[in-house]
Amino acid sequence: MADRKKKDRYAAAYEFGANSGAPGIQQQPAYGAPVPGYGAPPQGGYQSPGMPMSPTQQDPNTLGQQFQQMNLGPQPVGVPQVQQAPTQNQLFPSDLVQQPVLAQEIDQLPPPIQLPSNLAATPSPHSNAPPQYIRSTLNCVPTTHSLLKKSKLPFSLVVQPYTSLHDDEAPVPVIDDQVISRCRRCRAYINPYVQFLDHGHRWRCNMCNLTNDVPQAFDWDAAQQKSVDRWQRSELNYAVCEFVAPQEYMVRPPQPLVYLFLIEVGQPSLVNGLCATISRIIAEALPRIPNADGRTRVGFIGFDSSLYYFSIPRDGSENNDPSMLVVSDLDEPFLPTPDNLLVTLSESMQNVQTFLEKLPTMFLDNQQTASAMGSALRAGHRMTAAIGAKITVITSSLPNHGFAKLENRERKEILGTSKEGGLLQTQNSFYKSFAVECSKNQVSIDMFLFSSAYNDVASLSNLPRYTGGQTYFYPGWNAARAEDAIKLAHEFTNYLSSEIGLEAVLRVRASTGLRMAAFYGNFFNRSSDLCAFPSFPRDQTYVVEVAIDETLTRPSVFLQAAVLHTSCNGSRRIRVITLGLPTTENLANVYASADAQAVTTYYSHKAVERALSSGLDAARDALQSKVIEILSTYRSNLAGGSSGGLTLPLNLRPLPVLFLGLIKNIGLRKSAQIPSDLRAAALNLLSTLPTSLLLRYVYPAFYSLHDMPDDAGVADPQTGNIVMPLLLNLSSERIVPYGLYFLDDGVNQFLWVGRDSVPALIQDVFGVEDRSMIKQGKTTLPRLDNDFNERVHAVMEKSRDHKAKGAGSIIHETLYVVKEDGDPSLKLWAQTLLIEDRADQGVSLQQWLGMLREKVVT
Repeated sequence: MADRKKKDRYAAAYEFGANSGAPGIQQQPAYGAPVPGYGAPPQGGYQSPGMPMSPTQQDPNTLGQQFQQMNLGPQPVGVPQVQQAPTQNQLFPSDLVQQPVLAQEIDQLPPPIQLPSNLAATPSPHSNAPPQYIRSTLNCVPTTHSLLKKSKLPFSLVVQPYTSLHDDEAPVPVIDDQVISRCRRCRAYINPYVQFLDHGHRWRCNMCNLTNDVPQAFDWDAAQQKSVDRWQRSELNYAVCEFVAPQEYMVRPPQPLVYLFLIEVGQPSLVNGLCATISRIIAEALPRIPNADGRTRVGFIGFDSSLYYFSIPRDGSENNDPSMLVVSDLDEPFLPTPDNLLVTLSESMQNVQTFLEKLPTMFLDNQQTASAMGSALRAGHRMTAAIGAKITVITSSLPNHGFAKLENRERKEILGTSKEGGLLQTQNSFYKSFAVECSKNQVSIDMFLFSSAYNDVASLSNLPRYTGGQTYFYPGWNAARAEDAIKLAHEFTNYLSSEIGLEAVLRVRASTGLRMAAFYGNFFNRSSDLCAFPSFPRDQTYVVEVAIDETLTRPSVFLQAAVLHTSCNGSRRIRVITLGLPTTENLANVYASADAQAVTTYYSHKAVERALSSGLDAARDALQSKVIEILSTYRSNLAGGSSGGLTLPLNLRPLPVLFLGLIKNIGLRKSAQIPSDLRAAALNLLSTLPTSLLLRYVYPAFYSLHDMPDDAGVADPQTGNIVMPLLLNLSSERIVPYGLYFLDDGVNQFLWVGRDSVPALIQDVFGVEDRSMIKQGKTTLPRLDNDFNERVHAVMEKSRDHKAKGAGSIIHETLYVVKEDGDPSLKLWAQTLLIEDRADQGVSLQQWLGMLREKVVT
């Protein structure tokens, strides 16, 4: 009752009506709902249609009975198993103008994959891969290239082999007996969709149809020396599983996890406090770096106009003090013995921490402003090329000295013009060629950039792009601001504790007639179908474009992604992800099963590629042309062509809104106010973020807090998950002057305070008596001893929880408080996230839909 009175008092008796979902739309569960995982029944669209919710319990000693129950009795080779005909997804048309897209539709579940209920070898509910690991833009595949071309829809896969930073947060079955059965011809791994023949002695590959022998040890437990029930084997029950690889999968002994930190120690990093802050963060995070096998090694190189090598002795040595060697010859820098520079963490933990405590004081009076980062990178590569490593570069300034130096090329007068694309090109070819060289030697590079001035993110981001790394950008960062220091501590600690893979390769195989045509993401494309990753991160997505080369004659096709890698604990592993999809000769089935979110992810990568090669105008035009093509194709082929409205099927309704969000994103938006570094950093996110986080980045979450329901911000008594308020559409029409609103794009959070907010609301949320006392800009919301403040905190923290979205991410979002009548630039920044408005000289959603309708109908 008290909450109800308080809400009425905040809202001044004004409350938005709850929008009800459009009929037939699959609504995404509230953030925080359990993500379907192995060992728990799947929910929503993740379940293969017709599959029982739990495997049938069978007598493990009656193999013949099992074959009979599975419809897998003895069959002549070449006689296909009789399959039940699957139902098809229905096409439900809707008018985008008369039925505006609701915010809840943006991240709806993909259309269900309609496979025959008896297609898999076992009745496991986990036979088909869930969409957080792999999702197709089309959940019903055209049988011919001409039908795919006619649809104007892309056929591609969005692959995210890991959905968390740590294995225990999203465990998958591990097969550790080293019995790995693969097809002799196409090399696909045995999976839930193979067929067993000849009394179970042979299996038919579901990719290429070749018959293979079942390994003798497949039904035998060597450790316990007894027979096992093959139907309990994980690779026959789970579409996502991981094999422990035998010796033949290793070119050399598994490499250790090696972190080499290149830290700028010149004046810029001393003035902003970066050197001292990062030293303290690394020292505290050392015990969290994966080191189960005791082989993890670390090393440090400092740089300004010179290079500084540090030799750290083992714990318990006679002399525990680190020694430093200064090298000023940057053309051919002297490299000390590597054994002195890369130390085993378990043998030198205490001395490494002591060194990190002393590092800032070693350069306390350093007046050098030059940065020889290029030379430091070459030295780091020479030091680690023999064993492989992850090089982490931490810098506060543009590399302006020595090898591969860069110039400040930012020119405000060309921002927002056709010439702006030149600022997104690489300034020095070294940053591409060096990255390729690093990839060959299993060296990956991550960039942490903190410059308050021009940093040339466009050039430096090539280093992570071709080595499987990432670029993290912190514009205007300063340790004196608590929020900046806390953000870095959160993110860098998560970065170091993440369980990365090493010396990895990714290959995607598919049924006969399909071919992997193009790959997008941060890696080096070693051959036509092999992507190389010196280190395999946990927080990135990869897109694979699929071509139809031959007519597909079978009712189902299969695609299988496999990542061969060394775990950071020294074990060689293969993570296998198998996806089955039905085929169709009907264009309506293609459209009814298209996944709007996966399509958006694909075109996000394509737009970034176009922006970097042809400029921002070309990228925006390509996105607009594509959505017009899709709308026109649907109208002329499936909607009769006579309707004057703007129609799409329910499953594709979010597509025009998401494309508008892409065009208005900071990475692609036409504006003279966006520095090239910010734009380049945004393009990196658009081409790497997992789909769930990309959707948030393109179409931010928007909540009204002053009038949220009584149960919002409170844990659900049954699930324990925080209940979130209703998502609002990104329009200023939703904002009232006395309101309190929350915006979250997955990178930054905004708390919008209306100009007429009542004192009671201000007091409960901010702990001050008057609006004028609220601190604007980057800040931290105080924790107060009242129920409403706790609920606001709960909503913000739940929105920040990437695990609830089925994605790993180190990002710790920054909070900005925006007063409606406060700082105009801050207000404009927040308003540009309201993509349904015209903010920053763009078009409103209504104008966008009107323009699309004009292009499609005329």
